[in-house]
Amino acid sequence: MSIVVENLSKTYGAQKAIDGISFRASPGNVLGFLGPNGAGKSTTMKILTCFIPQSSGTASVCGMDVNTHSIEVRRKIGYLPEHNPLYLEMYVREALTFIGSVYKLGNSKRRIEEVIELCGLGDEQNKKIGALSKGYRQRLGLAQAIFSDPAVLILDEPTSGLDPNQVIGIRNLITELGKTKTVILSTHIMQEVEAVCEQVIIINRGKIVADDKLSSLKEAHQNRSLEDIFIGLTGSAVH
Repeated sequence: MSIVVENLSKTYGAQKAIDGISFRASPGNVLGFLGPNGAGKSTTMKILTCFIPQSSGTASVCGMDVNTHSIEVRRKIGYLPEHNPLYLEMYVREALTFIGSVYKLGNSKRRIEEVIELCGLGDEQNKKIGALSKGYRQRLGLAQAIFSDPAVLILDEPTSGLDPNQVIGIRNLITELGKTKTVILSTHIMQEVEAVCEQVIIINRGKIVADDKLSSLKEAHQNRSLEDIFIGLTGSAVH
């Protein structure tokens, strides 16, 4: 297993952002990590990527504890956060060159060409990042996340702001990456999950309320749509 989470909790004062959750993720499939706003998704992902410590429980990535081996864990992970941090004054190719220097890859120039091609950035590679549309900024964020060819990818709303054609391209890329890597995909778009995810976890109010293969989850709920299952488990229906 690339990711093992056991009884993980995070408390802010009297509020529990996540409450004793446990799950596992392995290479070879894409895990959909779903939940309403404030459910604990981002908190979990920030713990796994060593941005914040947990209050209790354990989490490991590729066999390494996120607390005691945080540097090694970060080397194994590519992370695209919901609010994609970019240097807006840089040009696209310049930014990727900078990322290559950070990772100190021997084949950095070749990898820049590869990620530009994979993420469809060819026409925009000589533009300033500040001049890019939101969709192309997302593509650049994904390019940065996959740059070092990490074993684990954690993607928070990777298709946000993309047009339908761009969405299909990124979906195909995520599907291909999921064949050999451990991929956690967080999104509010249920069609996205149904298109690329084999396993689904639904978290609500800090607790996991579903963890199963997508096919098994649907079967257990009389083959209802994932959206209906999500609403039923999280109480998110609008009245």
